[in-house]
Amino acid sequence: MEAGPPSRTPEGEAFTALLRQVIVLTRHFTAAGEALAKPTGQTLARWLVLEAVQDAPATVAQVARALHLARQGVQRLADLLVRDGLAVYQDNPAHRRAKLLQLTARGRATLRTIRTAQAAWADALGAELGEDDLRQASILLGRILEAVTAAAAA
Repeated sequence: MEAGPPSRTPEGEAFTALLRQVIVLTRHFTAAGEALAKPTGQTLARWLVLEAVQDAPATVAQVARALHLARQGVQRLADLLVRDGLAVYQDNPAHRRAKLLQLTARGRATLRTIRTAQAAWADALGAELGEDDLRQASILLGRILEAVTAAAAA
């Protein structure tokens, strides 16, 4: 006879139910990000790299750490952005070999277009859901993130 799933406390059941919803929500957010970036010929991943260097140039390793991604994957994305004229590599006075990735005017215009579409999308959903509920949800998600991060570090 096969054993059933392990039993959880009511809190564990509630956490697991929330986790399932967050996983589905993540898929929807990813699809929305891809759809918002697509009209500019970009992907969600490329958009995230553009966002990461919008205010100041950064090395690929710095971008990878900020986005919690593998450096090699970010390197590939950065090379594509440079190839397409959305970013350039520039010398890094702090490190001879680690170049800095910086947006070009075309990269800034592309990012502005994506951000304009994202603002309209976020405004519409925000109006539907309500600011107070969204702020409360954000506080709760922040607490969950802190707890999960602490548990992973332990």
